Amino acid sequence: MKIENTAILGVHVLHFFHAGDDRGMFVKPYHAPTLIQHGLVSDYKESFYSTNQRGVIRGMHFQYPPHDHAKIVYCTSGSLTDVILDLRQGSPTYGQHVCIELSGNNYKGVYMPSGVAHGFAVHEDNTCMIYLTSTPHAPEYDGGVHMDSFGMKWPYDQPITSDRDQRFPTLEALESPFIYA
Repeated sequence: MKIENTAILGVHVLHFFHAGDDRGMFVKPYHAPTLIQHGLVSDYKESFYSTNQRGVIRGMHFQYPPHDHAKIVYCTSGSLTDVILDLRQGSPTYGQHVCIELSGNNYKGVYMPSGVAHGFAVHEDNTCMIYLTSTPHAPEYDGGVHMDSFGMKWPYDQPITSDRDQRFPTLEALESPFIYA
C-alpha cells in the first residue's frame, strides 16, 4: 500500500497493492503495518458496505463525539466521486473539500481522520462502497452537513438523495464539535 497526501491535512489516498493475471485480480485494501508506519489509525471496529445506483448522492455524513471515527472507504465495483469536507475548527483547511475518484478498477481507497464529513456521487449502477470505521456506528450520534452548502459542484442536477440528507444543516449553521489537533 502506498499513501498519498491530499489538500486536506490527515486525508489520504490509499493506493492498494494489486496483482492480476488471466484468472482475475488480487487486491489488498488493508495493511495495518503501513497505516501504523504513517501514524494513521489501524484498529477498525466495524465494516459495512452500500450498493448504489447511478445518480445517487450520499452525504455529507459524520458521527458526533464520543462516537466519531477514522474511516477507510473503497469501491469494489462501479465508480463514484468521493467527497471529504474538513469540519475541524482551527484546521487550515476548515470548510474545504477534496474529491477523489474511486472505482472497482483503480485500486484506491481514502483514509479519513475523525472530524471530516464524507459523501459521494455514484456514476454507475450497482456501485459497491466498502467502509471500515474505528468505532461502531451509533445512530443517535449521526450528523451531517447539507451537500449544497460548501461549494461542491455535484455532477447531477436532480440527484437521488435521502430525506435525512436533505435536512442536514448548512456548513455555516453547523456548530462543529471537532477541534484540529
